[in-house]
Amino acid sequence: MKKNILFLLLFSTTIGFAQYGYRDGNRIGLSAGISQTTLFTNNFDVKPEMGFAGGLSIRGNYYNNWSMIYGMQFFANNFSLESTFNQNLKYSVQGVQIRLLLSYNVVKDHVSVDFGPVLQINGKLQLPSSDENKIIKGTLLKASQITDVSPVSGNFYLGCSAGSKTIRALIFYEYGFTNLLNKLNNDSSLQALNNNNSFKGNLGTINGQVIFNL
Repeated sequence: MKKNILFLLLFSTTIGFAQYGYRDGNRIGLSAGISQTTLFTNNFDVKPEMGFAGGLSIRGNYYNNWSMIYGMQFFANNFSLESTFNQNLKYSVQGVQIRLLLSYNVVKDHVSVDFGPVLQINGKLQLPSSDENKIIKGTLLKASQITDVSPVSGNFYLGCSAGSKTIRALIFYEYGFTNLLNKLNNDSSLQALNNNNSFKGNLGTINGQVIFNL
């Protein structure tokens, strides 16, 4: 339901931009690609894993060499934690992002640097059912006990794109400046299983995508 509402919001904004269309630089883009995600935390031993993302964006001229980008991305990011038997417990976090970015056109219509905030809506962490009862290394926690993460988080986006007006390669990095694991701190019994430590973890994701501008 949340995804449908966000899609309708983005669609309405797209129509508004298209109708306004006051400058040649306005573009509607479709993008897709791969990601590598890790979790920055002192609580667990973490290994980055590959994932994917894709979505829709609207780029419009703003002032001189500056543009603004509004966009939505659906993502499936993965990372692994180590179990007591040195096995990798692979977690997946899926959800949707909304971005509002500033873009500086280094070479007009060909190269730009983009940066700004990202609102991220997260689902619960997912992992194979066969791993749910395995113990996370360095703790007494079962793998399934840390899946209920914070549903809303914030990222900072920094990236660049290069190519033509219609097709561009895009690489960007996102750092989660909010604590993805903060919701787990509401349960004191989980903290006890975590060596009486608070839960803290920040996502870091590097993405490589191709964007097709309509």
